[in-house]
Amino acid sequence: MTTAPLVELAGVSKYYGNIRALEGVSLEVRAGEITCVLGDNGAGKSTLIKIVAGLHRHDAGTFRVDGEEVTLANPRDALDRGIATVYQDLAVVPLMPVWRNFFLGSEPTRGKGPFRRLDVELMRTTTREALLRMGIDLRDVDQPIGTLSGGERQCVAIARAVHFGAKVLVLDEPTAALGVKQSGVVLKYVAAARDQGLGVILITHNPHHAHLVGDRFVLLKRGVMAASHTKDSVTLDELTRQMAGGSELEDLRHALERPTGA
Repeated sequence: MTTAPLVELAGVSKYYGNIRALEGVSLEVRAGEITCVLGDNGAGKSTLIKIVAGLHRHDAGTFRVDGEEVTLANPRDALDRGIATVYQDLAVVPLMPVWRNFFLGSEPTRGKGPFRRLDVELMRTTTREALLRMGIDLRDVDQPIGTLSGGERQCVAIARAVHFGAKVLVLDEPTAALGVKQSGVVLKYVAAARDQGLGVILITHNPHHAHLVGDRFVLLKRGVMAASHTKDSVTLDELTRQMAGGSELEDLRHALERPTGA
């Protein structure tokens, strides 16, 4: 007996007045799998993230979490249901140490009344241990998080979501501003989250990164689904071709060819 997907969207649409941001989009996210959502700017990826993260409500279609139909009221509602979203800007405080950013908004305390204070040692120790469980060995959790590379900050954010009990991890273009080496580091920890049993939604415009780690692929184009594949049903070349526009790219190539004899 197969279990229900952790998250399932069926025919989900979102409109802003007369503007169609998403229409008829379907996807599913299962435990221990990575679902990649690909598309260029304006394809609808950001709107999809906002619906799954509880920032916006969908206008049509069905949104299920653990098999239960839901309409998320806000991001806290999503978090309470185990959906954690790591945005591209990461929302960190650069001058604060790694451990303080790790617990930002969820700081443990000790003592009571006027003697209540932050449990700094617990936060330091827990942060170090949580990062090590993900295979992340930072030089010093006391260093300002702003001194870390972009890839390292992404990895800390992923480890944080895992530590605080996320069942579904939504990653917004985690490798967009990174070089090849740092992108590889981030993808390694995305795979580590998958291997710990999380369901991952990876938003990206890079088919090479998607095909390396993805189990399912949804291609968006101007707010609608252009294609949907599983890993064994599509090659990297075909995924890249569809992502690049397929027949539209071929038409453009013909249009840009030099005239014979020119």
